[in-house]
Amino acid sequence: MLMTRSPDALCYSCGVLGIHRSAWLLVVASAGLQILIFPLPGLYVLSWVALAPLIVGLLRARLPETLQLAESPRLLPAGPLQAFVLAYSCGIVWYGGTCYWIYDTMHRYGGLQRPVALLILFLFCLYLAIYHGIFGLLVCVLAGQSPFSRRALLGAPFLWVAVELARTRITGFPWNLLGIAQVGNVPLAGVARATGVYGISFEIMLVNTALAAAFLVGRERRNMLLVASLSAAAVLQAGSLIKPAAVPADRTALLVQENIPILEGSDWTKEYFESTLRDLTSLSSNPPEGRRQFDLIVWPESPAPFYTSDPIFREHISNVARQTRAWVVVGGIGTTNATTTTQQAMQVYNSAALVDPTGEWVARYDKVHLVPFGEYVPFKKAFPFMDMLTKEVGDFQRGVSHAPLSAEGTKLGIFICYESIFPDEVRQSVAKGAEVLVNISNDGWYGDSGAYAQHLNQTRMRSIENDRWLLSATNTGVTASIDPYGRTVARAERKVRTALAAPYALIDRTTFYTRHGDWFAYVCAIISLGALLTRFAFRREL
Repeated sequence: MLMTRSPDALCYSCGVLGIHRSAWLLVVASAGLQILIFPLPGLYVLSWVALAPLIVGLLRARLPETLQLAESPRLLPAGPLQAFVLAYSCGIVWYGGTCYWIYDTMHRYGGLQRPVALLILFLFCLYLAIYHGIFGLLVCVLAGQSPFSRRALLGAPFLWVAVELARTRITGFPWNLLGIAQVGNVPLAGVARATGVYGISFEIMLVNTALAAAFLVGRERRNMLLVASLSAAAVLQAGSLIKPAAVPADRTALLVQENIPILEGSDWTKEYFESTLRDLTSLSSNPPEGRRQFDLIVWPESPAPFYTSDPIFREHISNVARQTRAWVVVGGIGTTNATTTTQQAMQVYNSAALVDPTGEWVARYDKVHLVPFGEYVPFKKAFPFMDMLTKEVGDFQRGVSHAPLSAEGTKLGIFICYESIFPDEVRQSVAKGAEVLVNISNDGWYGDSGAYAQHLNQTRMRSIENDRWLLSATNTGVTASIDPYGRTVARAERKVRTALAAPYALIDRTTFYTRHGDWFAYVCAIISLGALLTRFAFRREL
């Protein structure tokens, strides 16, 4: 005999939007675990279980509309709206817990009042959490009414990667993709040479899905699935204990860590500007480890008003190149001359200039992917008031090419700060012949939050994907030399003015990922689309 839910059942199922309270608890638990797997907590081993509670919560979220008398409640998958809200809430908490540093950056350096900076962080979380919400919605669309839907469980890893691809390509903020959590696991991270970071995300989700399945099946099969999924996680995580032999390095770069504070424009007096230049010039010519010959000297992106057209700045850098007889890469504000039309102003770029050992300025890379609300204002023409949000927002122009710079035949693949989080963009410079990667950055904007360590891990992944040494020169740290396995082989202490002797070597072979880009992520997107179309075409459960 069927009946509508009794008062007791209604009490049992009470919750926001008809979602069972246990589903909410699982979602919050998943968000907390996802926060812990990224720096500063950095509990990377938890990545194998972090998403399982979310999947279980989505697939056991509500009671059926009717129950048999004396029947034990059997929770069903969330409806589309319920699924979106559950996963969306998870994403809000996750972004708030990992990108909390945005608040301090906007308040301390953007000049916003605390409530406004907090509002900006909240709106940021609301926006990007949409991708978590979409993942939850699509999983439950595949599941239909079955709490153990093979279609949903098999599709979840593909859907996750497809959503990560959308986050990269559409929103342009692929910060902390899931696979980054295993950047220190050398054997597993090696998968990225074929698939990019997305392949690691897929493997992690595969284990999480298997673990979730263990809590969705009957008790007779639960133990088997638990043992299988946890054993797989243990074997895959054990790879982090494997330490391959050191990669030979036959060259040395000097990475200058400027440690220049972020100051108001008026604080940059002529005396302070020139004394800072003299100090950095001396540090470059006479590093702490003693004078020696370097193949390359790198100055980072910095908050100093270093214009590549400034004769004083140019002369100091040229002197460094001549005195050390080395090639120099230096971060600065690149400029182009205004045209004769009076309405047009000078254009500025966030640039890295290349200076040869004779002191000649021979090439320049202009940053292609700019930071919204940091280096440019989105929708400025439509919303002119937007540039009033922060006092430090720039008005930079975009560069047009990821082509490497040539230093007497050596091809340097240069990318600046935020560009390191975009796998395909860094790949392009290697595909065009870059033999070593150089990242210049000003991580001083992050303060002492976990963002600098999160940024470093994403930079490390780029070296793995492309099988390249990577020289990371930053204003406040982490300044480091990273080998093709993504290991930090030399690093400078943070928040001190110093110079690091950084070993590296040139490599000219290319990986499958370098040649073919995000093919794996697109395959996952196509499979996800096919699964969704099949679900709508054939309503019967597998």
